Amino acid sequence: MAGKDTAPGEPIVIKKYANRRLYNTQSSSYITLEDLAKMTRDGVDFEVKDAKSGEDITRSILTQIIMEAESGGAPMLPISFLRQIIGMYGNSMQAVMPTYLEAAMQNFRDNQAKWQDAARNTTGGTLIAKMHETNMAMMRAATEAFIPGTGDKSGSKPDTAEAPSPASNDELASLRDQMAAMQKKLDQLGK
Repeated sequence: MAGKDTAPGEPIVIKKYANRRLYNTQSSSYITLEDLAKMTRDGVDFEVKDAKSGEDITRSILTQIIMEAESGGAPMLPISFLRQIIGMYGNSMQAVMPTYLEAAMQNFRDNQAKWQDAARNTTGGTLIAKMHETNMAMMRAATEAFIPGTGDKSGSKPDTAEAPSPASNDELASLRDQMAAMQKKLDQLGK
């Protein structure tokens, strides 16, 4: 999608003006946050720059798109998740969170096709439940690793009638080892 001001492989530059208008330098037209959301969903790489200072403000614009989507009546991010994210700011594990969240999202995207196949198949409920269980276990393990002593604060007790499978235990052990290695690297960097 190379255009007038964009070389092949380069992100499209969007300029944000003081009047809050967004200008797509590739199409030479003004666009909206919804247009940027669609570009994101379509996999179009772009960066947003302040028109006056040239500062990269992509992160704040993407956050603004999320905020508008969350207030639009169909929120996706649970309040407890948002609180945990806020709690990570200033924490020693803050530097690890972006990598962890990217890996978790990539894992989710990789499994998305399996979820869709399972939804079409009547016997797929168990696959979805298993993937959900694995993802939740990964999040609980990560939360415990990032903030020791937090555990499951939801008040719900895990289902003790069914023991976790050896594969789940292996996955959790692997995640814990990876988290320990990351913590060791962070501790070394902090010295």
